[in-house]
Amino acid sequence: MTLIKSISGIRGTIGGKVGEGLSPLDVVKFVAAFGYWIKRKRNSQEIKMVIGRDARISGPMVNRLATATLQGLGINVIDLGLSTTPTVEMAVIHEGAAGGIILTASHNPKEWNALKLLNGKGEFISGSEGEEVLKIAEDESFTFAGVDELGSVSQDDTWIEKHIDKVIALPNVDVAAIENMHFKVVIDCVNSTGGISLPPLLKALGVEEVVELYCDPSGEFPHNPEPLPEHLTDLSAKVKESGAHLGFSVDPDVDRLAIVSENGEMFGEEYTLVAIADYILGSKPGATVSNLSSSRALRDVTQKHGQTHYASAVGEVNVVNMMKRENAVIGGEGNGGIIVPDLHYGRDALVGIALFLSHLAKAGLTCSELRATYPAYHMSKNKIQLTPSIDVDDVLEQMAKKYSKEDVNTIDGVKIDFASGWAHLRKSNTEPIIRVYSESTSPEAAQELAEKIIVDVNALVK
Repeated sequence: MTLIKSISGIRGTIGGKVGEGLSPLDVVKFVAAFGYWIKRKRNSQEIKMVIGRDARISGPMVNRLATATLQGLGINVIDLGLSTTPTVEMAVIHEGAAGGIILTASHNPKEWNALKLLNGKGEFISGSEGEEVLKIAEDESFTFAGVDELGSVSQDDTWIEKHIDKVIALPNVDVAAIENMHFKVVIDCVNSTGGISLPPLLKALGVEEVVELYCDPSGEFPHNPEPLPEHLTDLSAKVKESGAHLGFSVDPDVDRLAIVSENGEMFGEEYTLVAIADYILGSKPGATVSNLSSSRALRDVTQKHGQTHYASAVGEVNVVNMMKRENAVIGGEGNGGIIVPDLHYGRDALVGIALFLSHLAKAGLTCSELRATYPAYHMSKNKIQLTPSIDVDDVLEQMAKKYSKEDVNTIDGVKIDFASGWAHLRKSNTEPIIRVYSESTSPEAAQELAEKIIVDVNALVK
């Protein structure tokens, strides 16, 4: 059993002893800590919060526990029921709520669930705020309301429709162009809330035919729910078999988007953001932001449009902070996470689909032809296992010094930019390992670069 307490939320496997998995008592304790923290910040009589969940089997149980706990704190709850992460984020903004909780373990298997914590802007709470919440939970220093001050609960299942309406209203979403292409699209929604959000979105966009795979929100994931190529073989096969123009896959909470081209090949999770940024920058100049472990292709496309690309530390909250600081028009992460500030500051697969289809329709190309217009980079992901006695921070510092003649960035681990590629070393916060991401112009070159970095680290350790 596993329970991971981090600044952005609490995630764990269902069952087990208190403190070892995400038990009912753990759910109550951490929701109480967050709700109490929200109350203390707002210091007002009437406080409301939004809650929503993906389709995990444990979702209804965790929802009841979380909702009742917020009620017990005197907080009024707007329960969206089955929803998506970006939908909850938007509901927090437009309902004027003090915060929100998304019950989802994102791409983790079905035995996992989690509490993702949002501030009043519909964004993930910061690192320092997360530490405050964890301290309240550790000390159990929350106070519940008396019987006359208990919160209320209201149900609102209209927010997915409202979310779609706001996506359709964006100036860069071209429904007429999409309708004119008579698209046939296959979707894999991994039996979660993509199954209740993607079909109505695609209908509203004017897609002519939608072939549905795994769209029953039962929580019984038919394959590993992370939208990676090795997990999307059914989608790839169905796109080819049905003669579709392309396929879309989302993770259980619909904040990551993967695309399959008409030939059954993956468009590339790194290139979801690249293509949409290219489209946005064509009509709206401005900066772009991705994290240090994302593809160099976004930088190349941004510079092609005469704009500036910025790299943030890994983590959605870090990307968002830099986007605000640099007034970026588009940003996100290389895992298929698209952030469009004109809609909201959160990864959103629904807006990603709408913008990608608009781009594809107006480009007049097939999906594979569009992909071929972008720089070809390949990534390798590795890790170095270390002993607990090794000072990982010191190792990273020595690596930065070793490559000081290259372009080195140390805001999040050590990223070394070479002429034909880069390597990014980050330490794990939970185990004695260094993660090594590398990218170059071929799979072999990317792996060769990673192996060189691994050899250098092992030499320093010895």
